[in-house]
Amino acid sequence: MATSQEEATVAIPRAAEHVARYGDPRLIQPRLGQATFRIAVLDAYGRACAVTGEHSLPAIEAAHIRSYAQDGPHEVRNGLLLRADLHRLFDTGYLTVTPELRLEVSPRLREEYKNGRSYYPLHGSQLQAPNIDGHRPEKQFLEWHNQHVFRG
Repeated sequence: MATSQEEATVAIPRAAEHVARYGDPRLIQPRLGQATFRIAVLDAYGRACAVTGEHSLPAIEAAHIRSYAQDGPHEVRNGLLLRADLHRLFDTGYLTVTPELRLEVSPRLREEYKNGRSYYPLHGSQLQAPNIDGHRPEKQFLEWHNQHVFRG
C-alpha cells in the first residue's frame, strides 16, 4: 500500500500531453489577387466601412459583392469595405445592398436567431460609396447578391 508521501510524488499526466494540438499540414490554394483587391477597396473607400464609417483597419474587410467562388472578379466595383461582422452577415445573406446603395437587413436574422438588435437600426441606411464612378459598386453585382445570396 502506498503511503501519502509516495502518492504526493506520483506525476499526474496533463491532458494536453496526450492530445494533439494541430492537425496534419495541408497545402492550400491561395486566391490570387486577394491582397491587391483588399488594398484597392481600402483605398477606394478611404479606409472606412461603407456602412458605419469605422476606420480601425483590423476591424474592416474588403468584401466581394459577387463572391470570388461564384466567378466574381477581384475588381473594386465588385467590392465593399465593411466592418468584419457586417461582412460575415453580408456573405451569409443576412445583409444586402440595394442598387440604390441602401443597406437591407433580413428579417430572418431575427426569426432564425432571435437577435440582430444592433443591426436593424442600420436598415435603410445609405452607404458611403467611393467618389470615383468606376469604383462604385456595380449594379449587376448588387442585383446578383440580392437574387442569389440575400435571405430576404
